[in-house]
This record gives sequence, C-alpha cells and structure tokens, in this order.
Amino acid sequence: MAFLYKADPARGAQWAKLFAEKAPDLPFHIWPDHGDPAAIRYLAAWQPPANPTLTFPNLEVVFSVGAGIDQFDLSGVPAHVPVVRMIEPGIVEGMVEYVTQAALTIHRDLFDYGLQQQQQVWREMPLKPAAQRRIGVLGLGVLGTAVLERLRLFGFACAGWSRSPREIEGVECYAGEGSLDAFLARTDILVCLLPLTSATRGLLDASLFARLPRGASLIQTGRGPQLNQPDLLAALDSGQLLNAILDVTDPEPLPPGHPLWTHPRVRITPHIASATRPDTAVDVVLDNLRRHREGLPMLGQIDRTRGY
Repeated sequence: MAFLYKADPARGAQWAKLFAEKAPDLPFHIWPDHGDPAAIRYLAAWQPPANPTLTFPNLEVVFSVGAGIDQFDLSGVPAHVPVVRMIEPGIVEGMVEYVTQAALTIHRDLFDYGLQQQQQVWREMPLKPAAQRRIGVLGLGVLGTAVLERLRLFGFACAGWSRSPREIEGVECYAGEGSLDAFLARTDILVCLLPLTSATRGLLDASLFARLPRGASLIQTGRGPQLNQPDLLAALDSGQLLNAILDVTDPEPLPPGHPLWTHPRVRITPHIASATRPDTAVDVVLDNLRRHREGLPMLGQIDRTRGY
C-alpha cells in the first residue's frame, strides 16, 4: 500500500517530509517514481495520468491538490474510485484574504485614487459607509461561506447565491435560477467563487452584467472560462461595470497585447488568490485516508453528476 504525489515536485518534497513524520508506515512516492504500480492505493495530483487505473490497478482514491477538479478528465477515472477535491485551511485563509483586500480596494475607491496619483491629482472623494455597499458572492461552498463570514464583519450588506438553499448568519441567501436576477439587482460588488461546470462556463457575460446595478464591480476568483472577456471590456467601457479584479483568466496567462492587461479599470493577478499549504493539506489528506479506511464519507468528495 503506497501513496503517489503527481504535481509540483518542490511541494511534493514538502509533502514527503510531512508524510514521513505523520504517516511513516505509508510509503510515499513523487511522480514519475511510483515504485510498484500494484502498490499504489492513493493518488494526489493536479492532473492525474490518463486512465490511472490502467497503470495503478489497485487505486482506491484520487485527490486533487487544488480546490477545483475542472482540470481532471473524470472520464478516465472509473466510477468506483472516489475523487476528492482539496478543502483545507490554507486554501480557505488565502481566498478570504484575497477577496477581502479586493473588496476593500473597490470599496475605498483605490482604483480612482491610483488614477489620480498618475495624474498628480490630490482630491478627496466622498466615503461611502460599508453598510451601504452591497456585496454578493456567487457560490456558497466552503470558500464562499468563509469569505462572506469575514466580509460581514466590516459591516457590508452581504448576500450569497447558490443552486441549492443555504443559511449563513448575517447573510441574505438566494437559491436557484429563479432568484439570480434579484440577487444581481442588489449587488454592487460581485464575487465569483463558482466551480467550472457546463452551467457556469461563460456565465459572466453581457446578460449577467446588465442585471447588475450600473457602476457595479467584479471580483473573479472562480475559473477563467467563466468570464466572457469581450463582454467584460464592453461593460467596463460603457460604464455598466466600474472595476474588475481578476485572479483567473482564459488562457493563463493572457497573450501579450491583450486589452485586459492595460485597461485602467482592471487589475490582474496570476491565479494566486489561494494555494494549498503543505502542512495543513497533508493533515486533511491523512484524515480523509482514515475516513476512507473506516468507511466514512471523505471531506471534499465530489458528486460526479454535478461536476464538483
């Protein structure tokens, strides 16, 4: 019985050290050194090898080293092998920090002050109270819930939307397609934390932007293919949207000369909003291995019918 890691080798070395300390009886391999293929029971990967059970016939669980699994080809992973996405404190804390700073950047008019600085202009703008700034989060999973719980502490009027009903203290929750228009209409700063599925691909388009209040802003920390880039540029140039902060694009990185690189109302970061932290990630994986051995549901196990 052995564990195989297939992702960034530098992080893999950190995982190997932690496994040696916390699970010394479980052999740990870093791709492409996998040892005896028949011994591999567990695989952690950013992108698994094609049809992994052909190489590793006794594979029992596949873990994603990231919060999403849209980079997986699930057709190559047999239905009897559970796929588990990463839900660990490092990812959650990083996302909360990123979205909080992005929301405050927009709320405190730092786009405008940055433009004023370039023009050597010293001019104060009226300060809007947080209670009068309406933030809405698309996606109420672990990340979306944690983000909203932090933002509401600043006094923002917080709401969230998900496909199925949720309840979060101090947050106005909307559920289902029928409530999306009402959710968008009350949102000044829209945060996308949805997984990438067939239903969310291209969701952030002209139709959606038009249902936001004029002058709303976008924080995109979901997945690049969810955003229609020409529609975003048109919405910014028309004033329908005021600002956009993008941590994900399609492709990544954007090609040289792409208009989003230089748009004065856009900030881009290279998919760094959150990242798996080896120490906390290994604890979560080892706990899930215990759950698996005991026949308990694993945290983050995906529903293949939903794609997340």
